[in-house]
Amino acid sequence: MVIQNDPTRNLALELVRVTEAAALAAGRFMGRGDKEGADQAAVNAMRIVLQTVDMNGVIVIGEGEKDNAPMLYNGERVGNGSGLEFDVAVDPIDGTRPLAFGRSNSLATVAIAPKGTMFDPGPFVYMNKLAVGPESKGMIDIEKPLIDNLKAIAKAKRKDVEDLTTIILDRPRHNDIVAEIRKAGARIRQIPDGDVAAALMTAQPNSGVDVLIGIGGTPEGVIAACALRAMGGEIQGKMYARDEDELNRGREAGYDFDKILTMDDLVSSEDVFFTATGITDGELLKGVRYFGSGASTDSLVVRGLTGTVRQIRATHQIHKLRQFSAVKY
Repeated sequence: MVIQNDPTRNLALELVRVTEAAALAAGRFMGRGDKEGADQAAVNAMRIVLQTVDMNGVIVIGEGEKDNAPMLYNGERVGNGSGLEFDVAVDPIDGTRPLAFGRSNSLATVAIAPKGTMFDPGPFVYMNKLAVGPESKGMIDIEKPLIDNLKAIAKAKRKDVEDLTTIILDRPRHNDIVAEIRKAGARIRQIPDGDVAAALMTAQPNSGVDVLIGIGGTPEGVIAACALRAMGGEIQGKMYARDEDELNRGREAGYDFDKILTMDDLVSSEDVFFTATGITDGELLKGVRYFGSGASTDSLVVRGLTGTVRQIRATHQIHKLRQFSAVKY
């Protein structure tokens, strides 16, 4: 006898309204050089719509620690309080600088998972990361030499190391890693910001990206882990202290900077939901398009339990939204 269960609720289909609102509000700031204004617009819009979602959520990964934002801070309660309890991770703009200067791959993102299942980095917001797509899952080890990981990824993808494309944040701290990659012969894409999008590109067919390498935000790592769970990829990390004082403070607070953070450490439940909406054009998603009285958005909607990945293109009538919404579109 086959037991059939009714489908459970896909909250990602509600959360996409949250990232759409943030993208529509922030998209007006593309190329205007106003990072703070763009971030404030995205935070305001995201918070307003997030409060309508049927959940009892607490922000574990928020804006407060890293960006000193006035809302969506760590520990804030969100949702309408009528649903289940969730940990919530938000990044109203992954790639604030690219948005401010009209560059690619700026996203609005939200992820949720059952209460107590998300890693909370507290004020220690940097980590070393290694992320890959489904073909290379189980083949990486962040503690091994970089060349060993590149060879393992190449073998899993039936390529030569010279065929691999790595993606890494363009930072002075990565000079030695870039030199190693060049010595190995792999290709390199250096990006100014936006390593959530970069991590997801490793699991997106035809993105041309094979592996994310390097030190970026821990919050972004947790958000990427939620998405990669459903997309079949993998991310590993190790917390990174910027100086001796931060290392000592972290250890006093009980954090282990030597521990490998696996997918299960970053988010320990399969019952995750993730959404991202493009703000500026990128390989992962198209950016917001404005036309007359409306706009269009392109979003990725991911559910962990089923492994379903949807891409949603929506048309919004701004003049109608303005009649009943508190969001400043």
